[in-house]
Amino acid sequence: MEQTPLSESKRHVIEALIFGSDEALTINQIIEILKLTDHGGPRMRVTEEEVLGIIRELNGEYVHARRSFRIIQVAGGFQFATMPDFAEWLGRMVREKAKRKLTQATIETLSVIAYKQPVTKPEVEAIRGVNADYAITKLMERGLVTIVGRAASAGRPLLYGTTAEFLKHFGLNDLSELPKPREIEEIMADQGFEMEKEILKRMGKTEEEIEEQLGKTVVSEDGRLRELPPNADDDAGPPGIEPNPDGGNDF
Repeated sequence: MEQTPLSESKRHVIEALIFGSDEALTINQIIEILKLTDHGGPRMRVTEEEVLGIIRELNGEYVHARRSFRIIQVAGGFQFATMPDFAEWLGRMVREKAKRKLTQATIETLSVIAYKQPVTKPEVEAIRGVNADYAITKLMERGLVTIVGRAASAGRPLLYGTTAEFLKHFGLNDLSELPKPREIEEIMADQGFEMEKEILKRMGKTEEEIEEQLGKTVVSEDGRLRELPPNADDDAGPPGIEPNPDGGNDF
């Protein structure tokens, strides 16, 4: 029996797309990519149910083959991530790779943007009472904040909002899962806390989950799709010291 070439198999194409993407792919994105054609190239038609079914089948294969990874759902899409069994090894790698944690100033700026988005830099500065150039630049470099448009006010200042990377970093599926603003105010009121860890704690994360999200890669334990903690971001690891124009203390 002649086998279908890998490049013409929906299952293998979907697996390759998720594996090759540097961000979580939504079902709609996968469907659109399969429908596209360049210069008469191949195209495929799939339904949402087919995509979900294929992802379940792939995870089932990974379980059967005792692979070290699974396809997980995070930030509204799907991506590859490793199993918890390898968290210690990956944690070492992340800590070695990480340069520094987010500073208190950038965390506070990120909180304002997350709750007020879309928001302009002058609005952020009015709330925090300090210049926000440095903090916003750092947040954009880390991929947690992006420009989402321009305000209709005089001068048409840039509008900022959070990214899918922000959701992944804090283990959220969407912005509705953010803690209440009052809880953030309580966190900010105590300057002695490591704010990033405290925010995760207010989200109901256990100490183990916090350590995993800040310094290790966390994923599903089986081949079934369900909401799971996402893999860690590069912000994990020993904090570093960097100049802070805002005058605040780094972690």
